[in-house]
Amino acid sequence: MLLRLLNRALVLVASVLVASVLVFGFMRVLPGDPARIALGINASEGAVTQLREQFGLERPVLVQYLDWMRGLLTLDPGVEFISRAAIGPQIADRLQVTLWLVAASMVLAVLVAVPVGTWMAVRHRHADGMVVSALSQVGVAVPAFLAGILLISVFAVRLGWFPSGGWVVPAADPLGFVRGLTLPAISLALVQAAVLARYVRSAVLDVLREDYLRTARAKGLRPLPALWRHGLRNASVPVVTVLGLQLATLFIGAVVIERVFVIPGLGSLLLDSVARRELLTVQAVVMVLVVVVLVINFIVDVLYLLIDPRLRAR
Repeated sequence: MLLRLLNRALVLVASVLVASVLVFGFMRVLPGDPARIALGINASEGAVTQLREQFGLERPVLVQYLDWMRGLLTLDPGVEFISRAAIGPQIADRLQVTLWLVAASMVLAVLVAVPVGTWMAVRHRHADGMVVSALSQVGVAVPAFLAGILLISVFAVRLGWFPSGGWVVPAADPLGFVRGLTLPAISLALVQAAVLARYVRSAVLDVLREDYLRTARAKGLRPLPALWRHGLRNASVPVVTVLGLQLATLFIGAVVIERVFVIPGLGSLLLDSVARRELLTVQAVVMVLVVVVLVINFIVDVLYLLIDPRLRAR
C-alpha cells in the first residue's frame, strides 16, 4: 500500500511539472506584448522596453519559467502588469469563495444522488423507478447555467426568497451567506446529481446480481437492508471514480455559475483577467485549477485503497 501511494505521489508531482510547462508555454505563444498592452498603444518604445525589463520579459524563457515556478511554490506568483496588484492574495481570496460553492454543490449532489440512484436500481422494474430514471436523464441534459437562470427567475425574481446574486462573507452575516449560496449551489448540484445518480444506479444493479447478495436475501434479509450491509461498499468503488471526475468538473463549471450569480470567485477572476489581458494572473489561475484537478485524482486513488482491500493486498 505504501509503495502504491508513493508511486501515485510521484505521478502527481510529474503531472504538475508537465502541466506547468504546458501552461507557461501556452501563455508565451499568445499574440500581443504584455508590456505594450499594459501601457497602451500610444506608449513609446522606451517605456515599453523599460517595463519589459522591469517584469523580466527580456530574460531567457527558461529563467522566466524557473522564477515563475519558484513564485508558485512560495505562494507569490508576482504582480499584475496593469494594476500592479499582487496576484497571490487575489487568488487566495477568490479561491475561498469557489471552495465554498464547490463544496456545497458536491454535498448536495451526493445527498441527492446516492439515495435516488439506489432507489432507481432497487425499483428498476417498477413504474416509480422508471419515472425517476427518466427524470434523471432530463437532468443530465440541462446545462448548469440554464438551471441557474431558471432558479433566479422563479425563486429570486418572482418569489423573492433568495437574492439573485452577490456574495456575503460567512463571518459577517451567516444567514445572508447561506441565502446567497443556495441558488448557485443548487444550480451546480442539479446536473451533477443527475449524472451521479445514473452511475449509482448502474453500480448498484451490478451488485444486486452478485451471488453474495442473493445469499443474504436467501437468509431472510430484505433487499434494502441486504444492500446496505453487504453491497454498498462494493458499489462505491466505481462511484468514487465518477465522484472525483465530477468534483473536478464542478471547479470548471463554477466559472460560468460565478458569472451568472455575480460571485467573486476564482472563475470570475479568470474571466476578468482574460478581459484585461492580465496574462500573469490568467497563467496563475489556470495553474491553480490544474493542480486542484490533479490533487483530486490523487485523493481518488487513495480512497480506492481505503475502500477496496483487494488493492491493498495486491
